[in-house]
Amino acid sequence: MFDWFNTLFSPTSHPDITQSLVVMLLCIGLGVFAGRIKIGSVSLGVSAVMFIGLILGHFGYSMKEDISGFIRDFGLILFVYGIGIQVGPSFFSSFRKEGLKFNILSAGTVLTGGLVTYLIYLIASPGIENAVGLMSGAVTNTPGLGAAKSTLDEIQTRFPGSAFDDPAVAYAITYPLGVLGVIAMIILIKNIFKIDLKYELDQLNVEKQRAEEKLIRKKARVINPDVYGKSIYEILKENKLSDLIISRLKHSGSKEVFSPSPDSKLQEKDVLMIVGKPQSVEKFIHLTGKESTDTQIEADHDIISKTIFVTRKSATHKKLSQLNLFNKYGLKVTRVYRSGMELLANPSLELYYGDRLRVVGNKDDITEVEKVIGNSEKRLLEPDFLSLFGGLVIGIVIGSIPIMIPSLPVPVKLGFAAGPLLSALLISRYGGIGVIHSYINNGAIYFMKDLGICLFFASVGLHAGTNFYDNFLSQNGWLWLFYGLLITIIPLIIMVIIGRVFMKINYFHLAGLMSGTYTDPAALSFCNGYMDSDIPVRTYATVYPLVTIMRIFVAQLMILLFI
Repeated sequence: MFDWFNTLFSPTSHPDITQSLVVMLLCIGLGVFAGRIKIGSVSLGVSAVMFIGLILGHFGYSMKEDISGFIRDFGLILFVYGIGIQVGPSFFSSFRKEGLKFNILSAGTVLTGGLVTYLIYLIASPGIENAVGLMSGAVTNTPGLGAAKSTLDEIQTRFPGSAFDDPAVAYAITYPLGVLGVIAMIILIKNIFKIDLKYELDQLNVEKQRAEEKLIRKKARVINPDVYGKSIYEILKENKLSDLIISRLKHSGSKEVFSPSPDSKLQEKDVLMIVGKPQSVEKFIHLTGKESTDTQIEADHDIISKTIFVTRKSATHKKLSQLNLFNKYGLKVTRVYRSGMELLANPSLELYYGDRLRVVGNKDDITEVEKVIGNSEKRLLEPDFLSLFGGLVIGIVIGSIPIMIPSLPVPVKLGFAAGPLLSALLISRYGGIGVIHSYINNGAIYFMKDLGICLFFASVGLHAGTNFYDNFLSQNGWLWLFYGLLITIIPLIIMVIIGRVFMKINYFHLAGLMSGTYTDPAALSFCNGYMDSDIPVRTYATVYPLVTIMRIFVAQLMILLFI
């Protein structure tokens, strides 16, 4: 009577589509539950999905091969695209500041891992294909494994008599330890260096404030005779204060508050509302007189301030100077908020879909401007599937472009890991490409990332667990685990010593660096829960593209040079 139930939930070596879906959902469900279990203050988070997959795979549960491959690749694409969209706006600016040293440190760690692998190949002679498999698993890098297998297939095609071991066997043996090794190192560093997470986070916030100089708003009273009769434009130009916005003006003895034009002339005891960076604001106050305590200038009976969302295509990718809101509607834009960043509303600033504008002006004028800008919060809550899937298509295209390198028998490709990431970074950096825009609300981004990584872990875990025990015994697995541990730990130790001791890199950045250098989504997921911060995600994305490309090249070159 319940044969159908047993068929659905019993392990089988030839699962159909329904059984494959049940196994996948069971793996994810149990994994998410296991990931919430804390040992002390540590939990695995969604990375537990992979280890539940290993256990289920060992006991005979599996997915149909083509379904498993699709779920693995699609999950990885969703995950890396979500990361790129999330960190894209701050990625390029961070690269100019700290990204260079982060990438140099990560690249050195990749090369160190390749050197350790080469020494193991020379001393232990596991065969270069197995050595590369050990390395790919130890650094949790699937694209490197795929590149190595493609190179071996090409060599076999050109030389039919050649035979090679499958590097995926060594990869499956060392992959779980590679994941755990990075997570364990993140925890050990915290304990060895006695790191206080709150102190580290405070230090980052101080550095961020110094670098960004958060915009402030202050009031000034004009009591300096030198500026009487001068226009706002003259004062700003003469003193090179182009990064200031004068949002409100009230003449002495009057209760009327208005948004001044650049030609507005200052009179004695005028009160101004100024928005800008602290140093420029203080300089302007000193030039014109003193800071004011007048509260009438903040009254809303004459003009109001309001936040408007950019949701109309007609306003997207337009500069503020092109919209000309002041001359047309008498409105002054003081600030623009984008992906957690606060930007001064300079005339040359280009608007992106989803930007928030802080405007000051008459209530009726603001209502008219809303028709031009959009201000539809409902539209921002609805997912734009054209932009989402269009961006994913561009990422897949980028990842599929063959890169021909002389002397290599097969072209190198960025693959599903680096392609969608680069696509998302570029789309979010420039606000979109054509009809594809970069805005995705935070809830949708987190859902996409978590769904993607769960799909990826379920597929990898179930596939690796199927023959894990047999391969472990037949290939002297304990020795291979030891080799993999060396490849995982030695470069990490060197990275930590250089990064923490000599370069004084903040712990949040260092954890993201380790996860990104090892292209380890599980470690990144662990960091997010362990530190309750998205700072490691930004650092992860800073090094991920270069590291992924290097991992691919190192794996292929080792096969070609030492086969």
